[in-house]
Amino acid sequence: MDLATFLPLLFMAVMGLALLAYVVLDGYDLGVGLLLPLADDAEKDVMVSSIGPFWDANETWMVLGIGILLIAFPLAHGIVLSALYLPVAVMLIGIVLRGVSFDFRVKARAARKQMWNRLFSAGSLLAATAQGWMLGSYLTGFDHGLWPTLFSAFIALTLPTAYAVLGAGWLMMKTDGPLQAKAVGWARKLLLPMGGALAGISLASPLVSPTVFAKWFALPQLFALLPIPLACAAAFFAAWHVLSRPRVLAAGYGWVVFASTVLIFVLAFFGLAYSLYPYIVVDKLTVWQAASDTSALLFILVGVAITLPAIVVYTVFMYRVFWGKATELTYGPGS
Repeated sequence: MDLATFLPLLFMAVMGLALLAYVVLDGYDLGVGLLLPLADDAEKDVMVSSIGPFWDANETWMVLGIGILLIAFPLAHGIVLSALYLPVAVMLIGIVLRGVSFDFRVKARAARKQMWNRLFSAGSLLAATAQGWMLGSYLTGFDHGLWPTLFSAFIALTLPTAYAVLGAGWLMMKTDGPLQAKAVGWARKLLLPMGGALAGISLASPLVSPTVFAKWFALPQLFALLPIPLACAAAFFAAWHVLSRPRVLAAGYGWVVFASTVLIFVLAFFGLAYSLYPYIVVDKLTVWQAASDTSALLFILVGVAITLPAIVVYTVFMYRVFWGKATELTYGPGS
């Protein structure tokens, strides 16, 4: 395999893994934001504290993924961002709302604090819903027909549910007492809707995309790919098993809910990657057609070789330092 063939695949893999890291890491803090209205005032402070050291760094992975799309696959960047201009704008508005509300809710007077809490939740909902619409539009090749539009709307409405389950799992690990008990209750109520939504998306995707249908329902690939949906089902029932047994939760196995949800996200990602390969824009542009010149990719590779390990090391260090149970978020005097 020569460089002209290998480098586009390498950059596609790095971009995909960066976006997967964003979905998992920023997914749980978006989920915490979605759950915020269900808690009382003191619990809201702990919930925000649980994501405080992480949420802005989690978004670094999105910047890396989109940056690689821009410089390594400029043709695809033009098509994708042009087709998704409005949902990208909505997502950015949601992210800005979250960022502003995160700081202002702590320093604002008590009369204004509830407003910033609501804006933080609204920003989380905007970002999650926009991401769902973007995913649905991407899977359908940016088709504007009735069924593709309904498919995109369905994902936009259901992706927040998956993020909320991820957020509840995170709170089960990072909190204790009444708030942890509430997180268990939220996860119990949301797990079945999340499972139904994911099953619906999995069944509908081959119907709205001939490319996906051809990849999954041809023989012998059908049998080779069965472990993916079976593993997803096993992860789902592992989470359900833990949530339905208080003694298991009391023994400290609440982390299984978070880990199972992450596993479902990871398996869905690899199933999606298989479904779309070798296209970077479904049925329109392959990885090699969209890629920059080989000499440009070699130059970009130097930057990625420096940036990617730095982000990984910082992320691991940050989670190691700030791991443990969350307490109420406060700012010191003079902050």
